[in-house]
Amino acid sequence: MDLHNIPAPPTPWSQKLVEPTVDPSVYIHPLTNVIGDVRIGTQVHIAPGVSIRADEGMPFYIGANVNIQDGAVVHGLEQGRVTGDDGNLYSVWISDNASITHMALIHGPAYVGKGCFIGFRSTVFNARVGDGCIVMSHALIENVDIPSGKYVASGSVITYQSQADRLPSVQETDSTFARHVVSINQKLRQGYLCAEDEVCIATIRNEANRHPTVQPSSSNGHRPSSRFDAQASAWIREVLSQKFYIGVEQADTRRFRANSWLDCGVIKTTQEEEAIFTLAQLIQSYPHTYVRLFSINPGTRQRGSVLVIQRPEE
Repeated sequence: MDLHNIPAPPTPWSQKLVEPTVDPSVYIHPLTNVIGDVRIGTQVHIAPGVSIRADEGMPFYIGANVNIQDGAVVHGLEQGRVTGDDGNLYSVWISDNASITHMALIHGPAYVGKGCFIGFRSTVFNARVGDGCIVMSHALIENVDIPSGKYVASGSVITYQSQADRLPSVQETDSTFARHVVSINQKLRQGYLCAEDEVCIATIRNEANRHPTVQPSSSNGHRPSSRFDAQASAWIREVLSQKFYIGVEQADTRRFRANSWLDCGVIKTTQEEEAIFTLAQLIQSYPHTYVRLFSINPGTRQRGSVLVIQRPEE
């Protein structure tokens, strides 16, 4: 049993011993505990010292691209639920792209909307925080429904709905900052996963031989053209649907004939567009070599199916 990812204990209100459900793309630091019926989506980063404990209130939902930072606590009362975006009842619902920062407390029943930023040591209890809200440090939000797109200043105590209704709107600079925090934590997630992956680490160690690690990239307006045919696109889609990583290798003609390939990197993403964009970039770096892809099971680290996507003669 994973010592930081364990079932809830038997209690008078739950005898099911439900374990967390964690997507393979998630990084959970070894010094963090995730207990009970916690459902964690794709590409979540959970830092050291976090406690996510669904042993009283349950279940918890944590959406895609969420980051939960050092020392944060997520817990819930046995009584009281919020309605998640899927229409079901939860003790705690944290939506996609939210940031729960250092030492924050999210105590159910609680709902945190898409793209929310919950600042240092702030508390959300028996409350809903709408999409795109920015909550700064040392704030208390209790027994209220914060409308979407509102700004809560540091030190605020919001315990009456009339206070919540008078909150100012978030400014674009605030939203930009919140998105930046999400992007930084995505890079940290990728780095931590790489540090625990023998294939990825081997690639980094080959950087001195000019074979850099490939990390998933996003479009910046200069998207390289994709040269993938229907077969390659279908292969990529199938591999990602299995939650596998994609390894990349290249070889000149001599190495190709000797079946002696060089590592180019490992792509860790569940997003097809992101994977294709990164591969298209990579192909531009190796215009006159053979390039092949292979699937990697992140659990067993075994290689799977292989596909050559570029041949110099073509």
